[in-house]
Amino acid sequence: MPNQFICETKRPVFFEVITIFSKKISLFSLRKIRISCEKNSSHPPVGTVHSLPRLLVLPSPSLWRVVANWRGVQSSGDPDFDWFSAVGLMGSKDGTGDISEAQGYAADIDSIREAQARIAPYVHRTPVMSSTSIDAMVGKKLFFKCECFQKAGAFKIRGASNSIFALDDEQVSKGVVTHSSGNHAAAVALAAKLRGIPAHIVIPRNAPACKVENVKRYGGHIIWSDASIESREYVCKRVQEETGAVLIHPFNSKYTISGQGTVSLELLEQVPEIDTIIVPISGGGLISGVALAAKAINPSIRILAAEPKGADDSAQSKAAGKIITLPSTNTIADGLRAFLGDLTWPVVRDLVDDVIVVDDTAIVDAMKMCYEILKVAVEPSGAIGLAAALSDEFKQSSAWHESSKIGIIVSGGNVDLGTLWQSMYKH
Repeated sequence: MPNQFICETKRPVFFEVITIFSKKISLFSLRKIRISCEKNSSHPPVGTVHSLPRLLVLPSPSLWRVVANWRGVQSSGDPDFDWFSAVGLMGSKDGTGDISEAQGYAADIDSIREAQARIAPYVHRTPVMSSTSIDAMVGKKLFFKCECFQKAGAFKIRGASNSIFALDDEQVSKGVVTHSSGNHAAAVALAAKLRGIPAHIVIPRNAPACKVENVKRYGGHIIWSDASIESREYVCKRVQEETGAVLIHPFNSKYTISGQGTVSLELLEQVPEIDTIIVPISGGGLISGVALAAKAINPSIRILAAEPKGADDSAQSKAAGKIITLPSTNTIADGLRAFLGDLTWPVVRDLVDDVIVVDDTAIVDAMKMCYEILKVAVEPSGAIGLAAALSDEFKQSSAWHESSKIGIIVSGGNVDLGTLWQSMYKH
């Protein structure tokens, strides 16, 4: 008799079939089934799958957590099999919990650990801060991973230095090139300076002045572009062809993703009991690295993205099940205006549990809280994680109820304070 399963849930959902062999699990990716389950049906539907040994059926895309209310799973053997525990090892070839290789992601825990060793001489191990006052406002224990204290003022030096120092001398003989609104630009300029090679940096004309000054300070050669992603990429490609420089992509690269993933390696070494991490999302390099590392270490950990309402392509992409790009973006968070890449999207699709969207007012309120309570200068992109933790959307979600100790990635602190200083001089 073929294997059967019975489920009960509040709404139609997608399920992906997981086959169990002994106590190892692999994704049966060639076959998906859709089942509509009625909450109050006296005869819930029974799905049948032929020619498989023993079944698990889990909701997609978040395969890490069972969200259906199961009434029973009937299988041909081991009726007492502990499949809740087995889910923690899902996708790994050896039961270690690392699904990256099995799923074909651009990076994995091994490449992230290699990055950690490679970049150790060139980056700071940033501190984790907390505040009982902010904890009381949120109703949870928060741990702020302060990448605003990182070299060049943001997490970007991790991916940039990993990318540049992974190249051999012949590859970097003509320098490197990138495009960025500021933080990645400064990081590439600094990493190139440390390597002793030229850096050609394409920067949009609307980049914050403080971030442009950082690039100049580190000796980067600036080439201007228009504000759009298309213009940045076009100018960058032209410079690459003219100079022969190696492209250091701001997010859509194995080495960039692996470098950024060292953030969560450190965070979970510093605070191992964290059960949720909130991460700013833009092109997806940071959150991809964080998710790959964190879920390899603790498969049950929850990864939440924080995104501005005026650039909510990631939220739309998750809802649509494919990459969505926007005709334009409008947000104070200048570091969160890029769109997901073909290497970051699969990780975001599969391993990011949800996207919390907040407006610019909430971001500014969170910045103010960081300045006044944490006594830390953060840029809008760096404050968005706190804004998400304070949001009604988060507090009304199941994730809020299931979280107790939350890591907040404070991604950077490169904020233009010129107006502040001018106002203080006037007084």
